[in-house]
Amino acid sequence: MEWFLGIGIVLLLIYSAVITILLIKRSRRFARRVTKFKKNRRNTDLSIEKELRFQEAADEALRLNQTFQKFVPKQFVEHMANTDVDNLGLGYASENEVAIMFCDIRGFTGFSERITPQELMNFLNSYFTRMNDPIHQNSGFIDKFMGDGIMALFDHPGGTARDKAIDSLNAALDLRKALTIYNGHRKNSNYAAVNMGIGIHFGNVIMGTVGSDDRMDTTVIGDSVNIASRLEALTPKYQADIIVSAQVLQTLGTGYPIKTRLLDWVRVKGRQAPIEIYEVLSHLSDVEQAARLSVQAKIAAGLACRINKQWDEAIAYFETALAVNPNDTLAHHHIDVCRIYRNIDLDDDWDGALVLQ
Repeated sequence: MEWFLGIGIVLLLIYSAVITILLIKRSRRFARRVTKFKKNRRNTDLSIEKELRFQEAADEALRLNQTFQKFVPKQFVEHMANTDVDNLGLGYASENEVAIMFCDIRGFTGFSERITPQELMNFLNSYFTRMNDPIHQNSGFIDKFMGDGIMALFDHPGGTARDKAIDSLNAALDLRKALTIYNGHRKNSNYAAVNMGIGIHFGNVIMGTVGSDDRMDTTVIGDSVNIASRLEALTPKYQADIIVSAQVLQTLGTGYPIKTRLLDWVRVKGRQAPIEIYEVLSHLSDVEQAARLSVQAKIAAGLACRINKQWDEAIAYFETALAVNPNDTLAHHHIDVCRIYRNIDLDDDWDGALVLQ
């Protein structure tokens, strides 16, 4: 009996040892699974954390990009897209053919003196906000705000020179529409209406970077920029809302529905070669368009006589135009010019251009 009991104890010990070993192995497997789970979870957490950091960085870059685009136009940056970024620094320059527009508020100096500084800033921001869309919606971009003025460029991506000219003229007409709506809102608030002059030229410009080592800015320079600016400055003199150069109309070609009339043959400040300038009429009422176009042939004939120093014949044409449309200030302008120039000793090589400072 004792022998049998001893065998039972031995078997029980062996069974206990086997169970213990199995439990230990199972425990180790479980521990390894737990360790692996924790490791995977830690890797997953790190991966998620890394993705979140990348997403935050991307979001921040997007916010910065959107912010910088408010200072440096996206289109300007695209012009430099093919440039080696490491070489993109002070003095970068790229030549391009674009339509250049300048628009400015008429009588702004007197207007600004009648309101407080805060009212002035509120007005300018309100005005610029409304003038922004007509430019951008016609494939243009604002290069600079200059006091109450705007300088915009039209470089139709992948388009022709004609596309750029069309964009600039469409923008000018849309700006006049936006101004009419804006003045309607101002009238409802008992504010005085404002007016603007627009000048457009087409030609080559240099787009680049200027400044110093610690302060750099983008800019657009060239003879074409100067001409566009001078054309805008002529709008009060000729009582015209929109003045364009002959180059714009030549680039435009035929087939575009726009009405214009010849204004003058002028030499603007800072330029030797004279240019032919035209008034855009398409935004005016049908009655006003008809009135101004009714004297176009007489104005053109009188201008041709003035260029040839045929003063009496020129004045006769302008006076005939004035008889047809007494309210046309352009005829008055040309009569005054002829009366002044015929009393001046002009050089033999005088080209007939009116010198405007």
